[in-house]
Amino acid sequence: MIDEDGSQLGIMPPGQALMLAEEKGLDLVEIAATATPPVCRIMNSGKFFYQQGKREAEARKHQRHIKIKEVKFRPKVDEHDFAFKRRNVERFLLDGNKVKSLVIFRGREIVHSEIGRDILNRLADELGDTVIVESPPRQEGNTMVQILAPKKEVAPAKPKPKAKKAPAEAAARTAEKTE
Repeated sequence: MIDEDGSQLGIMPPGQALMLAEEKGLDLVEIAATATPPVCRIMNSGKFFYQQGKREAEARKHQRHIKIKEVKFRPKVDEHDFAFKRRNVERFLLDGNKVKSLVIFRGREIVHSEIGRDILNRLADELGDTVIVESPPRQEGNTMVQILAPKKEVAPAKPKPKAKKAPAEAAARTAEKTE
């Protein structure tokens, strides 16, 4: 049994512990049910759960949410198209997102799956040290998939957007300058 200020009260029967908690106007909460004997604490449970919820919400606010962006290629991709999509992949990785790169085969193109593998390997090679290949190219039906992730030291944190000035303040400043 633990008191509301953290001091140990010792082992006591549940009825006596409940009466002690009611005298203080607090709740009796079982902390460790599997311990022998079970550990209980006298506390204000409403306040405790409210503070615990606030701590969890604060921790969620500071978490980084990683999105998976998708870039699609075809086996007959032109050089300019490949370079354009590679730049998009670089931008996604610099934003801290993962990239799922796909090569989509249609009809008889599936026979030449080595072309798709070459495209995905070339993409990973050209990105070089800025990327980690989380999952190497693998065939899934008529698509070949590869997942790329940014390296930790390469992906900077996104800067927070600056607060915009109110339109009334901007209008007041321009009025001051004209006078």
